[in-house]
This record gives sequence, C-alpha cells and structure tokens, in this order.
Amino acid sequence: MRIAIVGATGLVGREMIRVLEEFDLPVEMLIPAASDRSAGQSVFFNGKKMKVVSVKEAVEAKPDMAIFSAGAEVSKKWAPVFAESGTTVIDNSSAWRMNVDVPLIVPEINAAILTKNDKIIANPNCSTIQLVMVLAPLQKRYGIKRVVVSTYQSVTGSGVKAVEQLMSERNDKSVEKFYPHTIDLNVLPHAGDFETDGYTTEELKLVNETRKILNVDIPLTATAARVPVVGGHSEAVNAELEKDFDIEEVKQLLAKTKGIVLEDNPDENRYPMPMNAKGNNEVFVGRVRRDFSVEHGINLWIVADNIRKGAATNAVQIAAWLIQNNLTTR
Repeated sequence: MRIAIVGATGLVGREMIRVLEEFDLPVEMLIPAASDRSAGQSVFFNGKKMKVVSVKEAVEAKPDMAIFSAGAEVSKKWAPVFAESGTTVIDNSSAWRMNVDVPLIVPEINAAILTKNDKIIANPNCSTIQLVMVLAPLQKRYGIKRVVVSTYQSVTGSGVKAVEQLMSERNDKSVEKFYPHTIDLNVLPHAGDFETDGYTTEELKLVNETRKILNVDIPLTATAARVPVVGGHSEAVNAELEKDFDIEEVKQLLAKTKGIVLEDNPDENRYPMPMNAKGNNEVFVGRVRRDFSVEHGINLWIVADNIRKGAATNAVQIAAWLIQNNLTTR
C-alpha cells in the first residue's frame, strides 16, 4: 500500500505519520507531501528519514491512498486530481464535508456506508467527532430530541501559530498574535469565523456535521470557545432524549461503546480532562447525570485529543477500514 500524507509538516500531518506507525498498516511506501514552501523538509517514518515532496510530485507517485491535512483550499484544488488518477482521498479539511456526494465518516459509527466508488472521503471536524461518538449510542438506544453543546477548544485546533502565541504569552515573550486577543489566562468565545447570524463556522460545523453523520435532523445548538490548553477539546453537552433512561444504564452503555472511555467517579475526583486525554485515541466521557429541569434530560462532559481522535486517528482509522475491506481501487 502506497500512502501519501498531504500536509505532512503540519501539526496534524506529523501526528498522522505517528498514528500510521502505531496502527502498523501495510504501508509499502509513505509519500510525505506539502506546499512548495515546505517541500524539501524531512519527516521520519518507522525510523527512516524521508524527504517531503511537492503535492504535484505526490500525485505523480500514484499512491493508493492520499490523506490530506493541508487546509480547505489545498484540498479543493488537489483532492480531485488525486481522485481522478485513481487514488482514494481521505480529507481532513472542511472542503468536502457537506458535499452530498462525499461521505462524512467516523468509523465506529458509519464506516459501513463506504464503497469502492467513494474516491473522496471527508474526515469530520474535531469537535464534531467526539460529540457524535457519544451521541450515536444514545440516539440508537433512546432517541435524541434536542442537544445543546458548549465547547472549550484547545489552541492546537488553530495550528502551530496559535500554539506559539499561547506559549510566548505564557513565557512573557513577544510574538505576532494569531488570535485577535491574548489567549493565555483568557477564554475567547470565538472559534472559527463569525457568520452574519452571529454564529461561528465552528459552531455551524457541529450542527451540520452531526446531523449528516447520524443521519438524523436533530435540533442542536452550539457555542464554541477557545481556551488556553493544548491537550484536547472539552464539551459540556446537554441532551433531551426521546425515551426515559436509567442513569447507570447510560453509563454502562457508554462504557461498552468502542472508542469511548467512561471516566466518572466524582468521589475520587475522576473525570475527563484535556491533560489526561492528550496522546490518546479514545473519547473520554464523565459527569454523566440527569438534568432535572427537563423531561428525559441528561448532562455529559466529553473530552478528546483533537489532534488524535479529532483528526489524525480518525483519518487513519478510515484508511484501515478501506484496507481491511478492500475498498481502494488502484
């Protein structure tokens, strides 16, 4: 299997390479690619130093699969080029997610819909992935009437320059600001770009992508905030279910769901935190409790490493599914 990583020098691209190593997929050749500005740099894969090539050179190498994490504009330009040449594309950007002909995949939930005809496959937004991982089993067992989610998103979701701003401010050093305000010791109710209705693009991704993945038109509203942490995204979720539930049964359901770790022991101060989620592939859920203000209401706290399960791991899991089910076509 020949796999190209487009955006190999970025935060997510480098993590994709590490996850590929950990998953031990049958990679005969890794083709790390990036913009012309970054081409010529080096990355390591299975202990070997590899030169980063241009995206054009990666196309010419005719990989079986190309995993993109280079931004929407690069994906819009190059994903069709790879696909037309016979390469299956897994794209981590927002470029193709809401395209009706492109599947939006979280493997634990809906990988079974994939076929050999799917030449471009979209990876959901990081905050969406951890949300739907928990909502999916609840929807299947109880049905969901409405969801309210507030996110507390790591600066790593904004990329290297955002991390540099946080660390520079933390160390009292001067740096060009990525965010419009100081991020250290602060919270910005501003993740993504503002739309004319007052919502941000991050908030709308949560709404629209959740509905597409679960294939249910769930009423959902979101508020997304950026917080000065690097370990992962956190979400406070309030859901109104269609059916009544036993809270212990809900906990058992989540604990048994593949890809979810239940961390919920208030007596011992155990609950999900970004610091503990960092570097892990699972979605952590805790603070599971009944909402007494509404019939069939439940509150949850969800945390995941946004660079791992929120991006790199989910993409590599899609690749693994395609390989295991012989769904690549080259």
